[in-house]
This record gives sequence, C-alpha cells and structure tokens, in this order.
Amino acid sequence: MNLVTLTCPSCDTTNRVPAERLGEAPRCGRCKESLFTGKPLTLTAGNVDRVLQNTGVPLLVDCWAPWCAPCRSFAPIFEQAAHELEPRLRFAKLDTEAEQQHATLWSIRSIPTLILFKDGHEAARLSGALPLVQLKKWLLEQGV
Repeated sequence: MNLVTLTCPSCDTTNRVPAERLGEAPRCGRCKESLFTGKPLTLTAGNVDRVLQNTGVPLLVDCWAPWCAPCRSFAPIFEQAAHELEPRLRFAKLDTEAEQQHATLWSIRSIPTLILFKDGHEAARLSGALPLVQLKKWLLEQGV
C-alpha cells in the first residue's frame, strides 16, 4: 500500500492516507475535518515547513500580497483551480508581506509568483497572473 502524507488544513496534524483513497474525501485522524477543502491552504511561518515536508502530492503555492491588484484578480482563479484539481494537486497561498522571511528565502522578486513543489522541493516557478486555462496548461507541462 502506497501511503501519502498530508498536513491537515484545520489543525496542522500530519496524516497518512492510502494513495488510492485520495479521491474519497479523506478526513484528518485527529480533528476529523476534510484534508482537501477545495480551497488553498494559508501558509504561515508556523506551518509552512510542516506542509512542505508532509505533502505527498504536488503543492502549488501562490506568493501574493494584499496590496497587489494582479494578485487580487488572480485569487479567484487560483481558488477555482483548487476546487477543480484537488486531490491530484494541493494548493496554498503565502502572503509575502506577512511572511517576508519565506518570501526572501524563496527569492520572490515579483508577485504573483507560483511555485510548484514536488516532494518538498521546488520543481517549477512562474511569475504573473494568468487565466485558468493557461494555469492548467502550465501544470500539465510540469507533469501534474
């Protein structure tokens, strides 16, 4: 049995789920909340490392800021992608204003910037807002 690790978006507990059961709305063993909500996780200094280390599916992070107009216009597109593409892919958002340490660590130079992580490591990066169709095409090109 191939187990996938996932961090619960509600309580940050690490869960192990059989890969073949990801599409069956798995729930957290601790808090019983859904592990996939159809919405991006919010990354903070307190959970970013745990989420990256314990995500057995690819993770797409939207690095954004509240004052950024393109970021705000891209937010509903990113949320729609999360709704359509989970559990094959996990989605998260990092507020670069609130989490400047990680923005610096990840060398964020412009926003919005999308970073695709596989097995906890950066696999691809794309800057700029884009329509849902182009986002899906880019993800397909990345093998997701």
